[in-house]
Amino acid sequence: MLALLLAALSGLLMAFQGSLNTALGKAVGLLEGTFVVHIVGSVLALGLILIGLGQGNLGDLAHAPWYTYLGGVLSVGIIYLVASAMSKVGVAPATTAIILGQVFTAALVDHFGWFGLEPIPFSLWKGVGILLMAGGAWLLLSR
Repeated sequence: MLALLLAALSGLLMAFQGSLNTALGKAVGLLEGTFVVHIVGSVLALGLILIGLGQGNLGDLAHAPWYTYLGGVLSVGIIYLVASAMSKVGVAPATTAIILGQVFTAALVDHFGWFGLEPIPFSLWKGVGILLMAGGAWLLLSR
């Protein structure tokens, strides 16, 4: 239950983050804002590691599969695209589309066990759940 509460908290933070990134992008430009967000986040993460809050070992970087480094590339795309979408359609519609995209993709990742994760088979009920979410999104976004 704690893990789900933490996930919900991350969703709350994502809505604020997207809004803040959108405002920064309007002030300095989308790509420039994306760059600044990554610099600030990197400095914070480094600081947390330096004060001993890290739980791993950066010396093990060479042992990580090559594709795990693509998260940084994806992060640039995510921040840029979220800020772009929110500035055009608003926070609620963009967040709704983001959540639908996340859930659909997460179901694929789970089903196929990509990236070394334990496979969790797709089921009829998961498909129905995604369709119900899509229907709810349509209701939320319809005027």
